[in-house]
Amino acid sequence: MSFVTRADLAADLRRLGLRPGDSVLAHGALSKVGRLLNGPDAVVGALLDAVSPGGTVLAYTDWDARYDELLDADGRVPSRWRPHVPPFDPATSRASRDNGALPEFLRTWPQARRSGSPGASVAAVGERAGWFTTDHPVDYGYGPGSPLAKLVEAGGKVVMIGAPWDTMTLLHHAEHLADVPDKTVIRYEVPFAAEGGVRWRMVEEFDTAGPVVASLHDDYFADVVAAFLDAGHGTRGTIGAADSMLVDAPAMCAFAVRWLELRLARVLDRA
Repeated sequence: MSFVTRADLAADLRRLGLRPGDSVLAHGALSKVGRLLNGPDAVVGALLDAVSPGGTVLAYTDWDARYDELLDADGRVPSRWRPHVPPFDPATSRASRDNGALPEFLRTWPQARRSGSPGASVAAVGERAGWFTTDHPVDYGYGPGSPLAKLVEAGGKVVMIGAPWDTMTLLHHAEHLADVPDKTVIRYEVPFAAEGGVRWRMVEEFDTAGPVVASLHDDYFADVVAAFLDAGHGTRGTIGAADSMLVDAPAMCAFAVRWLELRLARVLDRA
């Protein structure tokens, strides 16, 4: 009987390239790591160990709202359902289950902070957790001022611990920055927890549920990441038993912006 320990994982993360003082956005498919002694907490602890002292670990939480199918054609929740939709509260709303266990375990770690833009929300633990999560714009929450923008500004990193490459959330920031036409914009109603009750607000952003431009295929993020690695960037290795990858956030984002602009320029030329 064998287990993967927090110390094992921290050593693997250091071999992959994490260093003290790093800020790192972590994605994980933890079932691929192996039999974790102490479960997902071992992964969170190992990430913190690898970037300590002075580092920060982040995870994309989104929120476990699950009321999308109730929205009408204008993005509003019908009146009969409004009392039953729990409001978004950065302190208590669960991370989306679609993102696996890691974000929720990080969100509930002692001294964790969580940003206030519901669908784009990020949890952070460490030296700069407050800076990353403060003043997150509600509209266009993957753009300037977002935790993703700050990760690029800080020269941070992204680690994929067994996670599919097309789940790299940083590329939504690249979608925001890319100078390309016909981005899909969505507007939808969100309830926010407020003093004395619930405040409903329309939120506007580029679509992140599907390709930001219709001519791109659904999982094109994986193509961008593969092209980045093929160009000699990033490092690959194993974390526990999970095939994993570490990339530099500014380099990855800039590469994705160029990829989008060049690819979509060719589509326009053919049209």
